[in-house]
Amino acid sequence: MAHRLCLTYESKCSHLHGHNAIVTVYCKSETLNENGMVVDFSTVKNIVKGLLDHQYVNDKVDFNPTAENLARWICEQVPNCYKVTFQESRDNIATYEKE
Repeated sequence: MAHRLCLTYESKCSHLHGHNAIVTVYCKSETLNENGMVVDFSTVKNIVKGLLDHQYVNDKVDFNPTAENLARWICEQVPNCYKVTFQESRDNIATYEKE
């Protein structure tokens, strides 16, 4: 994925750059659906890859595409999701969790 951040301070992240992000999606439910699942993994993959895979994310969303905002957005899009970890690089990881 590629993006640039709109920040109130000087940062190299304000320039176009890319990541090989690792996204971990956590879903839960008190019951399983008729197929014995909380959510089909292909549904999760289609949502995440549809947004991120080989994309300029700034053209896909209407918010500042920080790791934190992307984690929240993914969590809101995936059925039964309560937590998303978005790892931009080895040392840069953000987690969003619904209350």
